[in-house]
Amino acid sequence: MSTTSSTNPDTRPPATEAPPKPAGPAEAGHRSARLIHNEATTEIPVHLLFRDDPDLVPLRPAAVGRPQGTGERPRARRPVTARTVPAVRIDPELTERAARVLPGAAGVAAGVCGAAGCAVTSWWAGLVPPLAAEALGLPAYAGVGLGPAQWAAYAVAGALGLFGFGGLARGRTGRAWVLGLFGRYRGTVRRTGLMWVNPLLLRRRVDVRLRHWRSEPMPAADGNGVALRAVTLVVWRVRDTAKATLGVEDHEAYLRACVEAALARVPVEPLGTVRSSADVAGETLTRLVAADAAPVGLEVFSVRPVRVEYAPEVAAAMHRRRIAALDAAQRASVLTSVVDSVEDTVTRLTMRGLVELDDYERKVLVKDLTVAFCAGRRETGA
Repeated sequence: MSTTSSTNPDTRPPATEAPPKPAGPAEAGHRSARLIHNEATTEIPVHLLFRDDPDLVPLRPAAVGRPQGTGERPRARRPVTARTVPAVRIDPELTERAARVLPGAAGVAAGVCGAAGCAVTSWWAGLVPPLAAEALGLPAYAGVGLGPAQWAAYAVAGALGLFGFGGLARGRTGRAWVLGLFGRYRGTVRRTGLMWVNPLLLRRRVDVRLRHWRSEPMPAADGNGVALRAVTLVVWRVRDTAKATLGVEDHEAYLRACVEAALARVPVEPLGTVRSSADVAGETLTRLVAADAAPVGLEVFSVRPVRVEYAPEVAAAMHRRRIAALDAAQRASVLTSVVDSVEDTVTRLTMRGLVELDDYERKVLVKDLTVAFCAGRRETGA
């Protein structure tokens, strides 16, 4: 008797699922990338957990969103643009130019004329004593006294004499005069000898010779960041007197600050350790200081560290470290020499057939020779 089973949707046998096909390389790569990048998971509704129907319910992958700013997902950083340091700029109109001056003979002639005019005016007014008039051979003249005409003549002659003698100046080799009138630059005088300059102009003397400056110990650092104190020798001169005098308050203090700033950026090594690094550091310092000092009219030829030593707070520790390094190098050299001597001795004895040694005897001989050579080295070094 055949029994017909009722097809109850709730009691029907579960459908047989086909075995999953192995994913190809493309699918595997795509899926792994999807899981890594999107973190896709399966979202299961709660009411399906308690159903008796075994039918498969197609489930869609749902991406679980992560809250931003919790540290679980790294945020893309915005590219940070490096800020460029603005270059030093000076007034473009502030450039050295030659000032207008006259030869010294013109000033002397003007001063003599002014003095002669005062003397003639005094004789005209009758103020010259008779004895002085006889000594000078002047004709006798009673004089008309001091009137407006005489005072005007005195003023003209006195102004001429003051301008003539007051404008005389002496130019020296290696010196220059920067002239200004009411705060405005009027030119530079590089001439030598006696000359006449307008006495109303303000004069500033500038040394334009080749100069060298030995700095005081300045803070520096080596390649490992160890604090140092460096003394530098700077060879420089004033190239543009207008910029050096009027473009900056004190060009010597500015040069000192440029050297200190360059030492803070360039690592230096104590002298006597690495010779090539000292040359590289000097060239780099020269380039940096020359670039910083050029806008203010200074020409820098070389910046060389002449003395580099450790800072007082680390000097003792670095001295012990250096002695230990020298001791280790000496020990390594002595050990290498001893090993070479022992090897040469054993090889010669064996190759010439003087002795026949097995492994044990060879080890004993090597040990004895090593002890003997080391003792001899120690006595010789002592």
